[in-house]
Amino acid sequence: MPGKLKVKIVAGRHLPVMDRASDLTDAFVEVKFGNTTFKTDVYLKSLNPQWNSEWFKFEVDDEDLQDEPLQITVLDHDTYSANDAIGKVYIDIDPLLYSEAATVISGWFPIYDTIHGIRGEINVVVKVDLFNDLNRFRQSSCGVKFFCTTSIPKCYRAVIIHGFVEELVVNEDPEYQWIDRIRTPRASNEARQRLISLMSGELQRKIGLKVLEMRGNAVVGYLQCFDLEGESGLVVRAIGTACTLDKLSSPAAFLPACNSPSKEMKESPLVHPPSHGCRSTHNSPIHTATGSRLTQNFSVSVPTLIYTGMGSGSAGKEGGPFKALLRQQTQSALEQREFPFFTLTAFPPGFLVHVGGVVSARSVKLLDRIHNPDEPETRDAWWAEIRQEIKSHAKALGCHAVVGYSESTSICEEVCILSASGTAAVLNPRFLQDGTVEGCLEQRLEENLPTRCGFCHIPYDELNMPFPAHLTYCYNCRKQKVPDVLFTTIDLPTDATVIGKGCLIQARLCRLKKKAQAEANATAISNLLPFMEYEVHTQLMNKLKLKGMNALFGLRIQITVGENMLMGLASATGVYLAALPTPGGIQIAGKTPNDGSYEQHISHMQKKINDTIAKNKELYEINPPEISEEIIGSPIPEPRQRSRLLRSQSESSDEVTELDLSHGKKDAFVLEIDDTDAMEDVHSLLTDVPPPSGFYSCNTEIMPGINNWTSEIQMFTSVRVIRLSSLNLTNQALNKNFNDLCENLLKSLYFKLRSMIPCCLCHVNFTVSLPEDELIQVTVTAVAITFDKNQALQTTKTPVEKSLQRASTDNEELLQFPLELCSDSFPSHPFPPAKAVTVEKASPVGDGNFRNRSAPPCANSTVGVVKMTPLSFIPGAKITKYLGIINMFFIRETTSLREEGGVSGFLHAFIAEVFAMVRAHVAALGGNAVVSYIMKQCVFMENPNKNQAQCLINVSGDAVVFVRESDLEVVSSQQPTTNCQSSCTESEVTT
Repeated sequence: MPGKLKVKIVAGRHLPVMDRASDLTDAFVEVKFGNTTFKTDVYLKSLNPQWNSEWFKFEVDDEDLQDEPLQITVLDHDTYSANDAIGKVYIDIDPLLYSEAATVISGWFPIYDTIHGIRGEINVVVKVDLFNDLNRFRQSSCGVKFFCTTSIPKCYRAVIIHGFVEELVVNEDPEYQWIDRIRTPRASNEARQRLISLMSGELQRKIGLKVLEMRGNAVVGYLQCFDLEGESGLVVRAIGTACTLDKLSSPAAFLPACNSPSKEMKESPLVHPPSHGCRSTHNSPIHTATGSRLTQNFSVSVPTLIYTGMGSGSAGKEGGPFKALLRQQTQSALEQREFPFFTLTAFPPGFLVHVGGVVSARSVKLLDRIHNPDEPETRDAWWAEIRQEIKSHAKALGCHAVVGYSESTSICEEVCILSASGTAAVLNPRFLQDGTVEGCLEQRLEENLPTRCGFCHIPYDELNMPFPAHLTYCYNCRKQKVPDVLFTTIDLPTDATVIGKGCLIQARLCRLKKKAQAEANATAISNLLPFMEYEVHTQLMNKLKLKGMNALFGLRIQITVGENMLMGLASATGVYLAALPTPGGIQIAGKTPNDGSYEQHISHMQKKINDTIAKNKELYEINPPEISEEIIGSPIPEPRQRSRLLRSQSESSDEVTELDLSHGKKDAFVLEIDDTDAMEDVHSLLTDVPPPSGFYSCNTEIMPGINNWTSEIQMFTSVRVIRLSSLNLTNQALNKNFNDLCENLLKSLYFKLRSMIPCCLCHVNFTVSLPEDELIQVTVTAVAITFDKNQALQTTKTPVEKSLQRASTDNEELLQFPLELCSDSFPSHPFPPAKAVTVEKASPVGDGNFRNRSAPPCANSTVGVVKMTPLSFIPGAKITKYLGIINMFFIRETTSLREEGGVSGFLHAFIAEVFAMVRAHVAALGGNAVVSYIMKQCVFMENPNKNQAQCLINVSGDAVVFVRESDLEVVSSQQPTTNCQSSCTESEVTT
């Protein structure tokens, strides 16, 4: 499908002074696409040039349109010397290649330099004309839509969810090529950025081809990652879920509804699949690793190795034939797929039938140099091994699919840890096949599908369980068996019954290792991994019991490798599921009963634990109804298990050696204090500081138990770096430093957001890295959403607009802390406009308006503030259009670190510049928000002795157009005009 790309350079503004004699600049622009380059005329002696160039036309294939980025380079003309580079702009053309997308990109783009940062702006207009091509052997995938969101996009409905797609491409890293020794740092950084842009486009095109082979038209849950393997090379890989989506066009799809996320998710319909057509599945070949050095593999299925009862779903006596039929239908729908994985974490009602528990696998590999970039067999084989392990663990749990699936790597020197995790599940086959289950059989099957509590029922056979488990009858339907604890990597299903509110639960762990090289280092890491995995899960279980809860959702475990240490960080959202039994408490047991003082100390700790559990239940409003065993129908427990089924609070506080904190049958979770490490674990368990009053936090999109959200949101990104002392470094000291780092980071966020109380920190995403020896870096991205605690829960939303709102997110006042190695970066404009900025109170009406795509570009046009959020929705608003994904990679380097404010100032400025460039690209597409935003990588390296630092950041998200629900009727009756009102008005356009 050949196409024509047309580019016009309109103007520039706020350019830097390049001629010291006149304090001006002689600027011109080079426009490059592929191997073709055009130049504008030189605009002499001006910091705000007006080029108004002709249309530069490129006639290219659509394959090149997907692979190549449009490069715009701004230079200063010198007569007697080489032209000086001012900066560059990379524009992704892919959003223009969708059938529903507009054919023009128009707006002001920040001019970015890898050494000096943003150096002004340039106004560019880009158009694409595509010619239809029905060649079945084409190498392009134009028309396939990509979404970063891990749920079905809000203004679409899924016809068929086909399954897992993956791809990776490899190449040599320009940073480690021989020519890098003689070229400038700027040239090296730009070569790296351009290569990554090319590889990203190629990867996206190949993923799209696989989707077309499946007869799909979209990729949902698209996750792209970069593996910087040093001298071994550069790997760009991506995974996603192939779907066939239909755009919602009925008027009912745009009617105002409750702005509760749970309500909005329930309105995401799935239509019945068509009964005609044929779907051809695509199986990626498993390549054989040749010539690679491979050490030890480590894989773990959490339910099989660690915990009792990590699953949900059961084959009881009632409904047995229908459940067998359901499993048979699901198996037939998935048996043709090599890896029945889904990157989705939120599902429409009816899709998720049973959940079996978390399955994970890890593998330690030795990196080898990439000899041929066109043959990435070694890396493909590595990931195929991991996925095969995950698949086998899921089958052991009686499940045929894995949902909430994700992959990650951690690289240090020659060693790479490959990690994959997901949730084993049984899915409804109706959404996985081309055609429904025939006749009354489908109706009977649908009638027997469990609701509300069905996902909690164990899918495996109770008589042949793959692990020892404590099972009880479901507290909701009282028919099927459920486990006592449930761990998952997905969001809480919308139809689940939850008691009280949820909370963020984290497990943190550090372990020292000896410095070694090659295989000795890989072997040492392989030996440590199983014990770290076990300890992390033990911490999660302890803290879950301490909160008085019985289920974890959104579980994400990171294992990071450094030169002399390993770090583990697990984050999840704890909830109390009404279908699961009441959790038992925690009982302390010592091994020196003859020591009176020691027994007194144990008794004191036991009392503190009891008091903490009682306070947590009150804080999170966990008051489960009392259900007798006769009603539940559970078997009579053994005498050792039912010492006392009912105990008053006074009795519980007096008899601290016995543990029974709530009603019902349970076993206490015993912690044995037999060494210093165990005592330290109990101490850390009790020293976790709860959030201040009025604050709640979770790592899922919505906080369970809160539905009355307002439209006030604030996204933030925080990066904190600490350097450890190399003297007397022990595991205990490491754990304390890591705990203090994470706790202090959360405290600083609570302090800065204190004016938003009551609010909830949603989608809290922690990323830990060890960029250098004795250097720990923690990056946090989240969004704060306010809610009305006095408003009763309603099924229909009444818009709650506060009379006094905070100023626009782009003008947020930052509170500085006297910590040099801390950078808390909120969205802010990195370069102020020439004239004064007037900040008005945020208007929800102004936020809902958006710029007309057909409006001609001009210097005096204004656009609203582009909102950014890691959520897939915007509270109090409806997403009306998806414009494409934003996937950007930036490099920033400095040789004057101290002069730029140290690490804190350098990181703060760089992250603010990243926000500005993301907003500019979204505004140029005609959007007014970025949803599902994620900072997937933030790699920081410094050399304090040389006053140098470098940082690499990779961000992604979905560019969208949203409309406030209060303005929805006006927007549906008439098109928005070009006279937009913005919550932040400036004399000139800002992004």
